[in-house]
Amino acid sequence: MTATEQFQSTTEKSSNGQATPAPEVTERVARQVAEAARETGWTQPSFAKELYLGRFRPELITPHPRPEPELDARGKAYLAELETVLRTVDPLQIERDAKIPDEVIAELARIGTFGIKIPTEYGGLGLGQVHYNRALMLIGTVSPSLGALISAHQSIGVPEPVKQFGTDEQKQAYLPRCARGAISAFLLTEPDVGSDPARLHATATPTEDGDYLLDGVKLWSTNGVVAELLVVMARVPESEGRRGGITAFVVEADAPGITVERRNAFMGLRGLENGVTRFHQVRVPAANVLGREGQGLKIALTTLNTGRLSIPALCVGASKWSLKIGREWARERVQWGRPVGRHAAVAKKIAFMATATYAQESVVELAGHLADAGATDIRIEAALAKMYASEVAWQVADELVQVRGGRGYETAESLAARGERAVPAEQVLRDLRINRIFEGSTEIMHLLIAREAVDTHLAVAGDIIDPDVDLAGKARAAGRAGAFYAGWLPKLLTGPGQVPTSYAEFGPLATHLRFVERSSRRLARNTFYGMARWQGGLEHRQAFLGRVVDIGADLFAIAAMCSRAQMQLEDDDAATGRAAQKLADAACRHARLRVEKLFDDLWTNTDTADNELAADVLDGLHTWAEAGIVDLSEGTGPLIADATPGPTTVADVSRRMLPPTR
Repeated sequence: MTATEQFQSTTEKSSNGQATPAPEVTERVARQVAEAARETGWTQPSFAKELYLGRFRPELITPHPRPEPELDARGKAYLAELETVLRTVDPLQIERDAKIPDEVIAELARIGTFGIKIPTEYGGLGLGQVHYNRALMLIGTVSPSLGALISAHQSIGVPEPVKQFGTDEQKQAYLPRCARGAISAFLLTEPDVGSDPARLHATATPTEDGDYLLDGVKLWSTNGVVAELLVVMARVPESEGRRGGITAFVVEADAPGITVERRNAFMGLRGLENGVTRFHQVRVPAANVLGREGQGLKIALTTLNTGRLSIPALCVGASKWSLKIGREWARERVQWGRPVGRHAAVAKKIAFMATATYAQESVVELAGHLADAGATDIRIEAALAKMYASEVAWQVADELVQVRGGRGYETAESLAARGERAVPAEQVLRDLRINRIFEGSTEIMHLLIAREAVDTHLAVAGDIIDPDVDLAGKARAAGRAGAFYAGWLPKLLTGPGQVPTSYAEFGPLATHLRFVERSSRRLARNTFYGMARWQGGLEHRQAFLGRVVDIGADLFAIAAMCSRAQMQLEDDDAATGRAAQKLADAACRHARLRVEKLFDDLWTNTDTADNELAADVLDGLHTWAEAGIVDLSEGTGPLIADATPGPTTVADVSRRMLPPTR
């Protein structure tokens, strides 16, 4: 039975013929549905994939890729125009009113911000990922809410999936509208469905005339409150002659039966137009299917391969701003006779902020250039950039708040009210926090990257540990695995990283590249040991896999920094080039210490004890430790809201609609 067939067997038919999810989907089925959506082929090389296999291939990232001169000139001209517009925006007003003014959106639409990556033949600017990333850095430093709006619209909203998977008719219909400023949104998450697509409730029931009727509820739909166009993921029931499965649709946001039930509020991103959207018998033409039936999750994952780069770009912008503010304060604020930045405790924080910012930008710049070049597969690099930057940027902002002390905790409006500079340090910390959750939490990123990192191992030896494979199949797999590992394992013992003269063209940074080469082979050996030890149980060793991924992330960052610093040494003035080389050297030293600690933690840790303790806590064994508090949230509502279909008539739906928000 296929994964789709097993999924279908967990559903039942309601009285009106719609498929309604059964209460439970097994863990195995959930895994199979997610696995079926993966892009399984590797038609292009991947620097990060090779890194996890113990094969350091610097030729894939050096010399550092550079943009085509004409494109770079157009990109720089646009960024200059964008900066001029952004200087007219009042970020305190957005934070105070929890809304982005219409005139700001109109002005950004006028200069093409909603179509940065849309091809010129459809009215867009036709720029690449690199300049799009740099635009988001600028936008996010003025208002992270504005950055989130542009990112959700263009990275995962209608433009990207239509550009990649749309028909010529769909591109002509939607891309020019998006480029002119028609805001779009991406709707996948549901009240009871996050990163587990097998449990998707929303349905798209085919009609006799070939269209579809959408029913369901979507949660946390960024831009959904103000969007004109939506990309909606819904499950088409299987039937005779019909593929069915999770499918992507382009939907007009003002179609009858669509209810924006509320606008959500969060600890940060207060200008974010994020809501709950309900679909009740919403008719969608067959021409609005993106790709084909059952391809929805694959479209979503493929879109995210580059779409994920928007979040680390916003993180880099926040880190650069935090570094600037931290540097200025640490020089001006005097304690005990000298600036606080000259005291070792604060100096260490400033050094961390500087190295962490350079590392993030190096990772994002390299990934963006690789995406534009199109010569390598960047699915792992993009996921690493998202995970790495979202974690590190949060630490940078946290250090900024600490460096500024009480002023770091005070709001910008309060500072301005008493005559001080309106520095929103506490807001940056709040706004950044969501990036560790957006578009796949760090924990999900660990699992996603780990799955791709061990893909080669599963391809050659997966049948050995698959309980559904018979003895003959396991025997054949054992033969394949033996042949592969006989040639692969010996290559992990020695390499260029052990030769003192290797990578000499990188000067003082060569030692760091030798470290990457040695550590790459060491990482591959440790991953193999883990597979040999736990076999099929490896997937449940999530802490181990997380450390494997984190080691690879730091190794990728080291390589990216060395490549970028070398380019700066060649392209920039001598002083800037030498400064970049010095900063890269310091950042690589920091990363190396983290890598060595992670290697130690692979095998010396408290993982087993932690899992046992967590089970005890969940079973209620330690509720005594919670005594002495008052929880006023008890009794105010269910932990997870009801996601069943809503009103049964269009009249009922219309009565529940909120007033227009735009």
